[in-house]
Amino acid sequence: MHLISYPCLCRYRGFILLLTFLFYTAYHLSRKPISIVKSELHRNCSTVIRPPGINITDNETWCDWSPFDQDNYQTLFGVLDNSFLVAYAIGMFISGIFGERLPLRYYLSFGMVASGFFTCLFGLGFYWNIHSLGYYAFVQVMNGLVQTTGWPSVVACVGNWFGKGKRGFIMGVWNSHTSVGNILGSLIAGAFVSSAWGMSFIVPGLIITSTGILCFFFLVESQFSSNRQTDRWKSLCHILIETENEETEPLLQNLPNGNQTINGGVSAESPVTVHDHTEAISFTGALCIPGVVEFSLCLLFAKLVSYTFLYWLPLYISNVAHFDAKQAGDMSTLFDVGGIVGGIFAGLVSDYTGGRASTCCVMLIAAAPMVSIHSGLRVTCFVSAGMLLLCGGLVNGPYALITTAVSADLGTHESLRGNSRALSTVTAIIDGTGSIGAALGPLLAGVISPTGWKNVFYMLITADVLACLVRVLLITGEHEHKELSATGRGISNEPVPLCRNYVLENDTDLKKKKKICSQLDRSPAPTLI
Repeated sequence: MHLISYPCLCRYRGFILLLTFLFYTAYHLSRKPISIVKSELHRNCSTVIRPPGINITDNETWCDWSPFDQDNYQTLFGVLDNSFLVAYAIGMFISGIFGERLPLRYYLSFGMVASGFFTCLFGLGFYWNIHSLGYYAFVQVMNGLVQTTGWPSVVACVGNWFGKGKRGFIMGVWNSHTSVGNILGSLIAGAFVSSAWGMSFIVPGLIITSTGILCFFFLVESQFSSNRQTDRWKSLCHILIETENEETEPLLQNLPNGNQTINGGVSAESPVTVHDHTEAISFTGALCIPGVVEFSLCLLFAKLVSYTFLYWLPLYISNVAHFDAKQAGDMSTLFDVGGIVGGIFAGLVSDYTGGRASTCCVMLIAAAPMVSIHSGLRVTCFVSAGMLLLCGGLVNGPYALITTAVSADLGTHESLRGNSRALSTVTAIIDGTGSIGAALGPLLAGVISPTGWKNVFYMLITADVLACLVRVLLITGEHEHKELSATGRGISNEPVPLCRNYVLENDTDLKKKKKICSQLDRSPAPTLI
């Protein structure tokens, strides 16, 4: 039996963190082109140089792409956005259930290849000269469904390798893949949008397909599966390393044949086999975990704001600042640059203070007036750049914290008592609820924007305020939990016995069983040698 040394395990963790970062970067990279291409599908044609030999019947819409050459083009763009987002929201609630029960490597690989296929289909509409709204809406619906494979899977994978000790900081750095993907997607789409907007979709589609192939060959789902790949379905000793207090949950799944010495003090002789009787948690069971419903509602409003910026910011910059499609797309990346800094900052603060809800609330309280100030300022290059950086950090910081560190914490919540591993399901519930807000935001923006962009910003400010109100309830709950823990009336901090949820077979010596379990339960987290 070969056990992974600690330096080797650290390298594995770093590799998995990088790999999952690339995977979800590709997911967001493939979602971004639609927001960049909007300003190309409908332009002010009176300012565009007319190519020779073309009979122009309508001076205002001759350069637009039908059916987006109509006066209700903003509503049609809203249809495309919501075709994706509604399908994404519905599919997310189902995706987590599959993610708990299917091999993550296969599930994630399929999702990325399928996402690349449908992203390319949208771009091929340019070369096939397709002008049917139904075609583009159908492609968006299918893309939204297959994109739900990404988030629960990558969060579950990272949660398998990293524990709770520095989860806020680790997830804050790792969650910058959202902003990095948006930035790369904007730059790639912007490079082709003016010449052939179809390539703005095809190139990201090929990229995410390539990462799907990479996932199939290189993803290791957990510390346990790395050993399984070399000796699949055989008995293994799976013991997680605890490098910080409560960093990981110690789990004993199988004791191998032969003698094993743990921490130099516990010897387990063959033949002892330990079987994990934990099961994937049900949907209703995950809802009963304290904080899941509240954080889901928080994310609904936070994602409403974030996705409204994601889908409508380039068009807003193009209309108000009169930039062309490429310049507007490049400028919108500053919002995501601010989001990277905001996500890391939120993770650091939440680790230091121990209050996820408090950190989110403070940042969103600051975000509301910033959004208001941005809507009232005269849009210039430097002013817009500074405000986009600030708004990006304050809006995407809480969004990143909820979708990563909070989801991972709740999925391994102490109330589960080691009986269930709900990480993928909880992540899907929280992000699925948030995706309802992601669908509502662009939809409302499409309806409200004809009345004036200032009204769109009022809608965003209202969403920020509502998110803060929900977080007040969570902050109250955090303080009550700390008070109960301080007085000894809260959830016990005693370690859960390692052998509580396991059944030992093929050993008739009851005394030996009890001796092994009692020694393991009293021993600190073991170090693998």
